[in-house]
Amino acid sequence: MSSPERRRLYLMRHAQVRYFDGRHPREVQLTEIGRAQAEAAAAALIGVAFDRVITSGLPRTVETARIVVPNMLPERNHALREIESGDIRGLDPDVVQELMTAAFRGTVPLETKFLPELDALLADAGWDVALLVLHGAVNRAILSRAATGERVFLGGFEQSPGCINVLDVDAGGAFVVRAVNHTPYDPAHVSAPRLTTMEQLWQEYLDSRQRNP
Repeated sequence: MSSPERRRLYLMRHAQVRYFDGRHPREVQLTEIGRAQAEAAAAALIGVAFDRVITSGLPRTVETARIVVPNMLPERNHALREIESGDIRGLDPDVVQELMTAAFRGTVPLETKFLPELDALLADAGWDVALLVLHGAVNRAILSRAATGERVFLGGFEQSPGCINVLDVDAGGAFVVRAVNHTPYDPAHVSAPRLTTMEQLWQEYLDSRQRNP
């Protein structure tokens, strides 16, 4: 029996940003901590020769990719943008809390978004190693597909800022999951909060309302 040939996908979430400091969420930039997180990822991946570097086109993914792979111009695929909840400023705080803190709990049926883009990437035989710098929900969709082979959305996959996931995929589209939510700047998650990403966003939202009542 011959060994299957597999290609490798490095799947990152963009590094840290602040969503409630006056900019529209689509335009936020990396914080100083975020740039350090991206630099840690760059150091971890320094020996990897990427054939493609793909982002969602939003500034936070492009900026992260440029730090991680400074010698390549990242591609921009707007179909891989994050799920957006719309303008939450006029909503009741209890509604916002439910949207943020319960967003990715349990198993959520997945619509067609994101996965056709993954299928198109896998159909391209012109690469062996690719880096995708995307977003929490998008990554969860891809990880869910990789882990189960099904069109489901497993919300329990935490995606820390600047994290790296490692996936191998064979010619038939079957995945081997090598690593999930690896954070080079804190490999054992010693300093990581025990809040989920969305719970942390809820706290940032509350803090911003206190600063700007």
